[in-house]
Amino acid sequence: MSIAHTIQVENLKKCYKSLTAIEDINFNVSKGELFGLIGPDGAGKTTIFRILTTLLIQDEGSAIVEGYDVVKGYRKIRNLMGYMPGRFSLYLDMTVRENLEFFATIFGTTIEENYHLIKDIYQQIEPFKDRLAGNLSGGMKQKLALSCALIHKPSVLVLDEPTTGVDAVSRKEFWDMLIKLKKQGITILVSTPYMDEAELCDRVGLIQNGRMLTINKPDQIVKNFPKKLWEATSANIYQLLQDLREQENLYSVYPFGSKVHFTKDENLTETAEIKAFLTNKGHESVDIEEVTPTIEDCFIELMTE
Repeated sequence: MSIAHTIQVENLKKCYKSLTAIEDINFNVSKGELFGLIGPDGAGKTTIFRILTTLLIQDEGSAIVEGYDVVKGYRKIRNLMGYMPGRFSLYLDMTVRENLEFFATIFGTTIEENYHLIKDIYQQIEPFKDRLAGNLSGGMKQKLALSCALIHKPSVLVLDEPTTGVDAVSRKEFWDMLIKLKKQGITILVSTPYMDEAELCDRVGLIQNGRMLTINKPDQIVKNFPKKLWEATSANIYQLLQDLREQENLYSVYPFGSKVHFTKDENLTETAEIKAFLTNKGHESVDIEEVTPTIEDCFIELMTE
C-alpha cells in the first residue's frame, strides 16, 4: 500500500450473520482531501466508518489509517482521529462546556490549548455554554459534536451523516466549516444521503447495497453520464410517470422533484413522438427538454446498470 494516502481500504467485507453489509470495498483518501461516501440508508456507509474508527473488525480485507492497521494499531488511530457518529452521542445531562472539557481531558489536552482549532465553530455556541446538551437545537448539537471531535487536534476527521435531520441553513453552515477545516490540512471522510452535498467534496464514492458503484470527482461523474437526459412535465405528474414507463425505448424513468427524468434510445424514439403519445393519453401542458445530469441522476443510472 502507498504511504501517500491517509486512508487506504482494500477488499473490505463485513457480514452480520447471514447479511452481507459491505463487500469488495476499495478506496483511498489523500492527505487534506474531503472525500464523501454518498448513498441511501442501509448502503453500508456506517459499517465502513465503524471499521475505520476501530469500533468494528472486518471479516475480510484491510484498512490503514495514517499508516496504522485498524486492528493492530487501533490505539494509535483513536488518538489521531476525530469521529462524529450519525446519532448525537454526547452527554445530554452535561452542559456544552462540560462536554467539551470532558473530551479534551480524555485526550490529555485542554480547551484553551486547542481553542484555535474550534474557535470558528465554538464561538457560535459559546453563548450557550451553560445550557444542557440535551436542550440544544439540532444545528447547535451538530456544532458541539464537531467541536468535541476536533478538540484533541486530530489529523483525520470522520463524520457519519452529520447533516441528517438539521435544517437547510445549518447544513450549509456545516459544510462551510468543513471546507475551512480542509484548508487547515485535516483529512475529512464524510458520509451523506444528500446528493447535493456530493458536489462539495473533492471526490466521492457512490455506494449502494454494500458495493461501491464508482469513485471519482463529482464533475467527472456527471461528465461520464452515458446518455442524453430528458425532463418531462405535465399537469399530472403521477400519471405522467406511469405513462412514460409504458412507452417503448425509454430507460431509467423516475420522478425528480415535480418532474420526471428519463433517457431514451436516440435512434428509435423522437421527442416529438413522446410528446404526441402523452397528449393522446390526455396530458395537458406537456413539456419535454434536454437537461444536464446531476449526481443524483448519475447514481440512479449506475443503480439501473
